[in-house]
Amino acid sequence: MKVIDFHIHAGTWDMNTPSCQESMLKINPDAEDLHLSIEDPEWLRDFLIGEGVTYAVILAEHAPATSAYCPSEWVADYCKDIEILIPFACLNPLMDPEPAHKLVFYVKELGMKGLKLLPSYCFYFPNDPIMYPVYKKAEELKIPVIFHTGSSDISGTKLKYADPLLLDDVATDFPELTIIMAHSGRGFWYDRAFFLSRHHKNVFMDITGLPPKNLLKYFPELERNSEKVIFGSDWPGVPKGIKSNIEAICDLPLKDSTVENILYKNSERILFG
Repeated sequence: MKVIDFHIHAGTWDMNTPSCQESMLKINPDAEDLHLSIEDPEWLRDFLIGEGVTYAVILAEHAPATSAYCPSEWVADYCKDIEILIPFACLNPLMDPEPAHKLVFYVKELGMKGLKLLPSYCFYFPNDPIMYPVYKKAEELKIPVIFHTGSSDISGTKLKYADPLLLDDVATDFPELTIIMAHSGRGFWYDRAFFLSRHHKNVFMDITGLPPKNLLKYFPELERNSEKVIFGSDWPGVPKGIKSNIEAICDLPLKDSTVENILYKNSERILFG
């Protein structure tokens, strides 16, 4: 079965804040050494293929106050000429002047295929009008936007900015914008994430960071939403690797077509049309 991992982090170890480093080391004591390997995109390509991944979205991160600063330019160069790696930019409206203009540069000049936003790490509400020019431009460029939603154990995170319900305004005001809720409201707001993805044709759930064995506990009616759920691992921030998560999803009591949608087809439609 083909697999698209919609949520992979790269970057060098020193791009991460001390709090983020501490969080990763709790999950994997070898995280710092692992980052030396990750710096080589060919190593990551070979690792992903070995884990059963067909394509992977590689995320930039512009959140130096909390988690990391992995520049979009770095990610674009990292993914260049590695077919299975798909670069996504990041914007921070509090540090990036003219963010909508910058998004155009990232997409048209650097070839980036989507946008990651981290409101709870950067301290803004996703429905703040300051972001509307960015959403309008993303809609025009026909690129998806991933929003971090739900909890985080990284010091300094402000969870009030991570409520999926804040995306209701965005989905309504930009009906052609593909919106992906990373972590599906993890910890607090699973019900809101599920409802929003059912309510809006342009809103999707990303199950990154959620233990696959608990998916049907969090979302008892997951089968009804089979065309709106996408897989992501959050690697290298997962303790057992990517393959084990893929296998755990395959073992859930779901239809084969649902598993295929989650692991590949839904992401394929978003990324490749």
